[in-house]
Amino acid sequence: MTQTPPPGKPFRKDHKGRPGDPRHERNALTGQHAPETDADVEALPVPEGPTEIISTDYEIGQDNIEGRRLVAFDIHNPVFMISAVAVVVFTVATLLFPATLGPFFAGLRDVVTSRFDWFFLIAGNVFVLLSLGLIFSPLGSVRLGGPEATPDFSLTGWFSMLFAAGMGIGLMFYGVSEPLGHFTASLGGPVVENGVRTDWAPLDGAVGDELAARRLAMAATIFHWGLHPWAIYAVVALALALFAYNKGLPLTLRSVFYPIFGERIWGWPGHVIDVMAVLATLFGLATSLGIGAEQATAGFGFLFGWTATDTSKTVLIILITAVATGSVVMGVEKGVKRLSEINMVMAIILLLFVILVGPTWQIITGFFGNLGAYATNILPLSNPFGRDDDNFRQGWTAFYWAWWISWSPFVGMFIARVSRGRTVRQFLIAVLIVPSLISVLWMTTFGGTAISLTLAGFSGVTDAALELQLFQMLSQLPLTAITSFVGIVLVIVFFVTSSDSGSLVIDTIAAGGKINAPVPQRIFWCSFEGLVAIALLLGGGLAALQAMAVSTGLPFTIVLLGACFAIVKGLIAEKRELT
Repeated sequence: MTQTPPPGKPFRKDHKGRPGDPRHERNALTGQHAPETDADVEALPVPEGPTEIISTDYEIGQDNIEGRRLVAFDIHNPVFMISAVAVVVFTVATLLFPATLGPFFAGLRDVVTSRFDWFFLIAGNVFVLLSLGLIFSPLGSVRLGGPEATPDFSLTGWFSMLFAAGMGIGLMFYGVSEPLGHFTASLGGPVVENGVRTDWAPLDGAVGDELAARRLAMAATIFHWGLHPWAIYAVVALALALFAYNKGLPLTLRSVFYPIFGERIWGWPGHVIDVMAVLATLFGLATSLGIGAEQATAGFGFLFGWTATDTSKTVLIILITAVATGSVVMGVEKGVKRLSEINMVMAIILLLFVILVGPTWQIITGFFGNLGAYATNILPLSNPFGRDDDNFRQGWTAFYWAWWISWSPFVGMFIARVSRGRTVRQFLIAVLIVPSLISVLWMTTFGGTAISLTLAGFSGVTDAALELQLFQMLSQLPLTAITSFVGIVLVIVFFVTSSDSGSLVIDTIAAGGKINAPVPQRIFWCSFEGLVAIALLLGGGLAALQAMAVSTGLPFTIVLLGACFAIVKGLIAEKRELT
């Protein structure tokens, strides 16, 4: 006779599991309860088949504070309180003292990226090597959720959520500006003043050689949007999925460190890890939301002549946060999944349009040529030592790595929640390879078209502000008004999908691993993501947004390196259990 473990009490190590109830699995992902499920019982599906369940006396939610008076809440003590108070204090201080904190944020960003660039680059290389190694390792055959688990989402729905959650706003903002910026800098070559390079060209540039500058620019762009960032996401997602779905632990970052800290993860070592995850996620999201607001208001100004002011950006963030709140209340299945699929379709339509009406042959051949350039340059671009391209390495690469790492708790947990039933090999190929190829195609299409227009004599894209360059590029193609409007809508929907997905993840961490926490908590976090983005925009603009992303990404890099060890140890135990 099959049986289910009591709330928070996992099966013994030798328990062989049972096929999961599809309704139970679906409800676990949507954050809703089946009618027969007790509201106090954690909704994570039990492992299906032989897995090495970690035996612990800890019950999910045992340290939580619950209430049902004015609003329902179920919060982890002290993770929720420390995180919430820190966010509230930061938001108020930034809004009250913008003149003082603006220069501080800019200085903080420069200090972190200049002094720790080597650390970020080394960590990024570790994540890529681990991910590629697991794909070709026998450990890749381990199935997340147990050997009898089946996927909860179709490939189409799964890919849509992976892509929309991972990089949406960034691709829209930097898809034109980054390749064009690298091309211009590479073509100009190194500029030395007082013995120090002051240019922003990657590596040694390509002085006067348009073809070489184009290839180097695209290689540098793909380096920032290819294997390395997706490996960062993959490490967090794989660790969370493994220890939640195969080991029976709560779906929080602290669970990943059970092989290192043991039962101490339920105490202050775990509290610190989860608080860091909440703050890194929130500030990483705020950075992206602020960038999205910058580009969306610039697009409205380009299309309708509206003036982009702090007030207009604030209003836009408030409106879109309200939409994201509605989506997050609906849950993963009804809200996030549907928006992600709509966004994917719109992005594909815009991408195909630019391919067809732009320099089609150049885009098609450029895709393969850019992959070759990426393969040729990935090692020198990954090298953390002995380089003199400080502006590029610190201002671009170190910032990106810190940004991706600050996003990784959010994206990683979200990917983990929708990836149950996949093998480690399938998971890593999908998370690492497929989105990287899509990013290459996107950058080749939009960035390559902008470079071609520039070489043809059009200077409008180069002369425009970063947030306007996408719309200036589209202005040289047919149906400008329609494509620009689609671009604005894409930015907004990416904005919404990032915000609602992030809110679900932060709420899970702050609720001690419960994925069925009360709706008011999701609303709280979604609202504060918008407030932090507004505070950072008003308190220092883009520099402030970037500063908070890199400052929270730095300590969390250490957490991710520890997670690499835990992944290998956990997978070895799973493989041993199967054999």
